[in-house]
This record gives sequence, C-alpha cells and structure tokens, in this order.
Amino acid sequence: MITKERVSNLITQSNYISRDLSWLRFNMRVLDQAKQKKRSVFEQLKFLSITASNLDEFFMIRAGSLYNYIDYDKERVDYSGLREKPFKRLLFQECQNFYQDQNQLYNEELFPTFAKNGFRILKIADLTEDELAEVSRHFKKMIFPMLTPMLYDGYHTFPVLMNKALIFGVVTHSLENGKNERKLSFVQVPQNLPRFYEFDRDEELGFLPIEEIIRWKIDKLYRNIEIESVSLFRITRNGDISVEESDDVEDEFIEEIKRKVRIRKMGRVVRLEIEPNYSEWMMRILKKKWEIEEDNIFLSEGLLDYTALMSVATHSEFVDKHFVPPTPTLPLGMEEADVDIFDLLKSRDILLHHPYNTVEPLLQLLERAAEDSEVLAIKITIYRLAKQSRITNALLKAAENGKHVSVLFELKARFDEENNIREAERLEKAGCFVIHGISRYKTHTKLLLIVRKEYDSVVRYVHLSSGNYNENTARLYTDVSLLTTNESYGQDVSEFFNVITGHSQPNQYKNLITSPRDMRNKLIRLIQNEAENARKGERSGIIIKMNSLEDQQVIDAFYEASQAGVRIELIIRGICCLRPQRVGLSENITVRSMVGDFLEHARTFYFQNKDNPLIYIGSADMMVRSFDRRIESISLVTHDIVRQQIINILQANLRDNTNSYIMQEDGTYTKRKPQQGERPFNLHKEMFDLYQEKKLLKKIELFPVVKPKEEAKTEQPAQV
Repeated sequence: MITKERVSNLITQSNYISRDLSWLRFNMRVLDQAKQKKRSVFEQLKFLSITASNLDEFFMIRAGSLYNYIDYDKERVDYSGLREKPFKRLLFQECQNFYQDQNQLYNEELFPTFAKNGFRILKIADLTEDELAEVSRHFKKMIFPMLTPMLYDGYHTFPVLMNKALIFGVVTHSLENGKNERKLSFVQVPQNLPRFYEFDRDEELGFLPIEEIIRWKIDKLYRNIEIESVSLFRITRNGDISVEESDDVEDEFIEEIKRKVRIRKMGRVVRLEIEPNYSEWMMRILKKKWEIEEDNIFLSEGLLDYTALMSVATHSEFVDKHFVPPTPTLPLGMEEADVDIFDLLKSRDILLHHPYNTVEPLLQLLERAAEDSEVLAIKITIYRLAKQSRITNALLKAAENGKHVSVLFELKARFDEENNIREAERLEKAGCFVIHGISRYKTHTKLLLIVRKEYDSVVRYVHLSSGNYNENTARLYTDVSLLTTNESYGQDVSEFFNVITGHSQPNQYKNLITSPRDMRNKLIRLIQNEAENARKGERSGIIIKMNSLEDQQVIDAFYEASQAGVRIELIIRGICCLRPQRVGLSENITVRSMVGDFLEHARTFYFQNKDNPLIYIGSADMMVRSFDRRIESISLVTHDIVRQQIINILQANLRDNTNSYIMQEDGTYTKRKPQQGERPFNLHKEMFDLYQEKKLLKKIELFPVVKPKEEAKTEQPAQV
C-alpha cells in the first residue's frame, strides 16, 4: 500500500491540483460562509444546507465516477499522480474531515442559537402533553399508512433502498421453531411528506423532524416482537450516468434518458451516513451487501441530512431576517421600462448583468415576439428551465400563433432530465421543432435568435448568454448576456442553428468561438498571443472569470504565458487545477474565488492584445468536457459601451475584499480581508449601487501602458 508520505509528496510535486480535491476546497469556502458570525443564523443554515446538497452531488457524480473505474478495474490517474484506489482513500478521508466540520458547526455554533432566534428543532422529549397528543394523531392519520417494513432474511431478498432517503434499520428478536431469531428490516421515511412537523408556540416555532415521530411510534409496526435496535441512516448512490452515443436519436434517445434516470436511483452505494450507536450486526450486513469499507461510513452526530435546513432558513416567518437583495435595475442604456424593445435594440447593444439587472427585458422580448405578427421565427437553446417557465409559455404561444419555433432542448442537464423531458414534450405537442441533443455532445450553449420582418427585409434579434434561460436563477446567479441586432452576430447565430438543426459544416464565424470545433485551440492562441506581446515588451495581460479551470493544455499555456511575463488574473469560483504562484512556473498568476450571497456563474474572457483588448462572454468553462464533449460558444464583444461596462465589472471583481478567497501555491485558499485604511468592498452589494448610480462607464485601464525604461523608473504601475 502506498504510504501517506508518498501520497503527500506526489501531490506537492505535481504542477496540477486534483480536480476532486479542488472541488472539496470550494465546498469548504461555502461552509466558511456558514461560519460567518456577521450573518444571521438563517443565512448560516442556508449555506450549511447548500454544502450538504453539494456534497450529495459530489458523491453521486465524482465519487460515483471514481467507482466506475474501481468496480470495473479500469485505470485512472489523477492530476495528483495517484491511481484510483490510493486516491479514493485520500479523497474519502478529506470528505470525512469535511463532514465532521459540518457536524461541529451545527452542534456547537448554530444549534445553541436557535431558541434566541425564535425557533427550535425538537425531540419528542421537548413536547408538552397536548403536543404529544397532536403528533400522535398526525402519525396515525398521515404517516402510519405510508410506512412499510421491509424484511431481509432467508425468505426475503434485500430490498431496494432509495437514494438519499432517510431509512430506519430495525433489528428485532422473535421466537421461531423454539429459537430466538434475530432479523433485520428497513423502514423508509416517506419522501413526499414534509421533513418537519411544525408547532406555532407563543414565542417560537418548533420543528419536529418526521424521523423522530416515526422512531417514537415504530413499535406500532412490530407488534409482539422485541426490538433490539433502531438505527437511522441514509445512503448515497452512484449517479454518474452517461447516454450511449446513438445515430438513431429522438424517441429511442428519450427512452434511454428515462431509463438512465431510473437506474440512477438504484446505482451502487458510495456513501452511508448513520447516527451514532448503530447496530454493529446490521452494519456488517450492510458493508458486505454494498461492498463498502470503513471510510464509506459517515457518522452523523447532528441532524441527519442538513439539506432539510433550507426549509427552516427560508420559512416565511424568517424571510426578513436574512439577506434580501435590493431590487434589480434596468440595464444601462434602457432608461424606460416601457420602451419598445425592438426599436431600442436597433439603435444599440444592451448588456444584461444578473441579478443586478432585471431579467424582464429578455422575457418581454420573447413574449413580444410570440405575439408580434411580424416575427417569423424563434430559435433557442435550452439547458435548464424554471418551473412554470415564462420562456416555455412564450414559445408555446409563438407556435400557437403560427411562427416557426426551433428548440434545441438538452435532455441530459444533470438532475433536470425529468423536467426537461416533460417540457420538451409540451413544446413538441404544440408544434415546435424540438431537437434532443446532438449525437454524443451535451448542448450547454445559451443562444436565442428572433427573426422579424421589417418593411422589405428581416432583422435578426440575438441574445448570447453565460446563464440559463431560467428566470428564477437569474435572481440568484451572476451572469452576463448581450442583446443585439448587429448583423455579424445575426449571421453567426443563424449559421450556428443551421449547423445543429440541419446537416451542414459552418464557415468561419466572425464573432463566435464554438466547441467542440475549435474553442480550445483558439483560446490557447489568444493566451500565446499575450505571451508573444510580453516577450516583445508590448502591453499584455489576461483576466478570465469562469466557474472552473481543469483542461491541462490550457493550464500549460497559462504557465508559458506567466513565464513570458504576462500578468494573469483568474477569477474562478469552483474547481481550479492550475497551481498559482509556483516559482519558475506561475509567479505571475493570481487565482481568486468569489463565494457570497450570489452564485458566481458568469464567464468573461479579457485579453489585453496590446492596446486593443479582446473581450468574450459565453457559456464555456476551460474544462475538457466543455471543449470536447459539449456544444458551447463564446462571443466577441464589439460594442464600445458594452466593452467598457465589462471592463468596469472585471475591475469591481478584482476590488472585492469581502467575498474573495486567494488561492495559495499548495492549493489552499486564504480569505481576503480589507487592509488597514481600505474600505470593505462587497461586490454582491456594491454592484447594485454602481448600476443605480450609472458608474460602470468610467474609462478604466486594467493593465498599465508599457513605458520606456527611463520613464518607468519614476512612475508607479497602475493598480488593478
């Protein structure tokens, strides 16, 4: 077995950070938000709930993917240099540490503050006689009829236990054939009932977990049987599914997606969470049945499944006690709410920056297009939709009104497959032309094209975005998008839709860079161009904001540019496999992560390009999947005012000293704090003011102008 010292040396020596370990550090930054005492306990509970949801997905997808290699004896070498089994041990130990950190925060920091904040999470022992009687009636009427004990013995097969459900493992004794037989059965907590039964007390709300009610009354399911132990646990199953490539798509493709979603619910167990003092006899059975080891078992010493805390944090009684964002403004250049959006876009491009700008202009454009008699066609790519989506409703209305509607609907959007299948079927029934993905590629790009007849010609209205067509997440995620009638964009996007809905090969796009065609190579050339400028003593610099950086070829290009003297600022919310600040490799690279009230989701690419900056926005991260297995696009920004807005936005990101974490050479992160004499700058709050006061059009230089040597001695370089 590889030693801990050897593991540590491999990780330290590698020029790349493990993707999975980097993701765990991102979740640590989210957990750090839950630890911030400046936040209300409701905000803290919200962030703790998010870390639990994130960890569920991590085990389902990343740990699930790792087990795909382990279970089938396939070789996998992590960026750290570790093979699959040593890496699994390291990864699960890190997860164990994180899990205990969650428990400690809940038990020691948060739980003791509940009462003074007007609520409590209760045990049966905390209830009054009247409350006990009330709960007893609730159990008899609502819960008991839904419970089904599932016995496992020589006559009963091992039951299929649901992914992420709370489950009681019950060990019982009974006298059979003169012998005292020990047996194991399972009782699943109904997932379609609220997690908490609420009591509205005089000065507080009481939340009684449903599992405590069932535990109290579980003997009703085992009459005349001795119960030896009752252990509450929860399992996480492998959810890493991939749809097989098929040339025969449409109906078969949709059925394959549906089948994979069903299989996900029965995938191999990768994690078992369980409360203390569990039955060792039961545990031996579970470990053997599920082929899991000790590090797969996570001891929950707080509330089992912290995702349930979101319902407490967002309870209607407490809405005014946590962060409520200011009202979003209209975008710059759109001063009147009732302006004719068609006329406005013919005069200028509009940048939408959510959640600081309202999403209404986009929704109104689509709703107007659905009703407008001059609109001939609407084409759109959809990845995730809101429930009761206005986007879907507008497309349905457009089809009803006889317009041509083409929808590239990605069915494989992770964990949204069922909703997307349902919405796609609604659109098809209304007469929309719906395409369910392109071969083996996942469609992640966000593009909208509206074709409108105006006098003796047509005008193409285009929307290019980093975010999904989801009006709900537009209030929670930071995204940028462009509304334009610029003909070069219209030509590019028309060509793009012709390629994906028909059978053609695109000519060279003027403003779009797409994958899987050529995005990796073009971005690397842009990075190399900055390196060449630096070697020549020309002005150079790179600022890129994205969700994740993982592609090794791009990382190597960044390293070469850094060694050439290019200053590189990377704003990466989540995974970063690049190692910054390593001597001789990446001294000129700074990596920061922004984690706060909003989910950073925008992708923005800035290349100094001497004195003529190139700025792109779009849907892609710098990941292998984005370049090789997804249909993505980023768009060159050409409008001068919009370019200046984006430069200001990037500078504001770099100014943040409240939500930012700076990545260290060893892959850890340090929280950035205001220096002495520096005022706090919270990007997620300041941006609302900057838009309100229209202060995002100031002329700013992100990188200093190169000066002759004699001048450079007397002048300080501009600060970002």
